[in-house]
Amino acid sequence: MSALIRSQRKMEPQERQAARGQQYLTFAVTGEVFGVAIVSIKEIIEYRATTEVPMMPEFMRGIINLRGRVVPVIDLAVRFGRPRDEVTRRSCIVIVEARQGTEQQDLGVLVDAVSAVAEIPDADIEPPPSFGAKLRSDFITGMGKIDEKFVILLDVSKVLSIEDLSTLGDIAQERVGAESATPGAARG
Repeated sequence: MSALIRSQRKMEPQERQAARGQQYLTFAVTGEVFGVAIVSIKEIIEYRATTEVPMMPEFMRGIINLRGRVVPVIDLAVRFGRPRDEVTRRSCIVIVEARQGTEQQDLGVLVDAVSAVAEIPDADIEPPPSFGAKLRSDFITGMGKIDEKFVILLDVSKVLSIEDLSTLGDIAQERVGAESATPGAARG
């Protein structure tokens, strides 16, 4: 029976999974602690210089080559309407899998520092605040309590909305294709 429950859990939308107790990767951005459901995380890599893409929104830090794939990197501080921070030696890029419906996109998220993986039981997750938050309420799935402090639990599908960001990947791919194309290779 537990195998059936696990398979059903994998098929549930991230929002429903986030509502139940589970593990979260916690990290800092501009002095605040956030959490993302571990099921959305693919890997964490050291910060590396990004290639800037012209005409991108301010929150788009650039693109990186991750084992032959073009991965857009989002500056989470700027996405939240805050000023761009300097990159430090603790800064890293969290590779997340953003899903919307059947679409999936790997995205890099620049964070100031990764803290830990924390198990947050259902009883310690409060609903998102309806006022007073310093970022859009639709970005928040809840407020997780860890050691008497709150962690803002993010809804990856909203913060990194594929609808909002899908053009970023397309533009990045076009740029990479244009840079690798040789004269005379493109024909109309």
